[in-house]
Amino acid sequence: MKILEVFSSYNPDIVNRPYVIAEAGVNHEGNIETAKRLIDEAARGGAHAIKFQTYKAETLASKDSPYYWDITKEPSRNQFELFKKFDKFWKNEYELLKVECDKRGIEFMSTPFDTQAADFLNDMMPVFKISSSDITNFPFIRHIAKFGKPILLSTGASDVGEITEAVDLIRSCGNKLCLLHCVLNYPTLDENANLGMILDQRRRFPDTLPGYSDHTLPGTMEVLKTATLLGAVVLEKHFTHDKSLPGNDHYHAMDMEDLKYFFRDMDRVFTLIGKFEKQALPSEAEAIKNARRSLVASRSIRQGETISFTDLTWKRPASGISPRHIDDVIGSKATVDIAEDAVLKWDMIEKK
Repeated sequence: MKILEVFSSYNPDIVNRPYVIAEAGVNHEGNIETAKRLIDEAARGGAHAIKFQTYKAETLASKDSPYYWDITKEPSRNQFELFKKFDKFWKNEYELLKVECDKRGIEFMSTPFDTQAADFLNDMMPVFKISSSDITNFPFIRHIAKFGKPILLSTGASDVGEITEAVDLIRSCGNKLCLLHCVLNYPTLDENANLGMILDQRRRFPDTLPGYSDHTLPGTMEVLKTATLLGAVVLEKHFTHDKSLPGNDHYHAMDMEDLKYFFRDMDRVFTLIGKFEKQALPSEAEAIKNARRSLVASRSIRQGETISFTDLTWKRPASGISPRHIDDVIGSKATVDIAEDAVLKWDMIEKK
């Protein structure tokens, strides 16, 4: 499954199989071999895309920008300090990672955090991702929109008015849009996930693709499964090769085994979902034949007698005249003697 296919084939009237983005971010920690390992494990886990983050600390945060994460997991108390640790990759490194993704059959993505990054990433990606933190950054949104590609926009920590303004801006530029419901807590507690907001975004912005960017702990991956059932067709979740590593985004990320478990579980879910058009199944044929009812004589009826409503009842199996035809039977004459409790057949009566 490719992301552009998701945009073109989305059906809002069914539950769609999700397109899953493994958000590696900067969990490579500046090591190209670790980044390649993340690509390999995301591909083996079944992810459709792997996404990195492209930034330079100097263009992303001022030197006195405070933290907003769990400092028991990531001790950095300053955004600039944290970003400076992991901003070593630039154009050459991402070109190498794009080649690696192509080898592994997984789509390459990276979220740009400045215009220079957006410019060189444009040649490598089918879509652009804009983070929640830039939902009000209109000059940056305009810069990305000018490339004419679909946009994935996270809506964490934003209200309806802010989302509407961003949506209107992107619409005015003519780009296709996917809105990813998101809660900007690292990690997000399950009780704060508020997956119902996916439905609200679907209702308010019906011409956008619904999605979900997840910051909850992976656990049994129930959060992503629930998001899918609520209509999210694009899922994004942080990804690591080792969840026990300290700091950054490792502690709330999924790994390859989580991905494998999720896809196995979703296979079961979609087996349960089955068809989206109501119809009787071949497996129900015996039930139709034996659990439905036929019209049955409630007393003995002599040949030539006119059949009345009180002469009839309805019992299983459905081997005779269906009760839905009772009005055609009442007032007709018996062509043979009909015993009490006999299942009525059409050749037992004269058609009116």
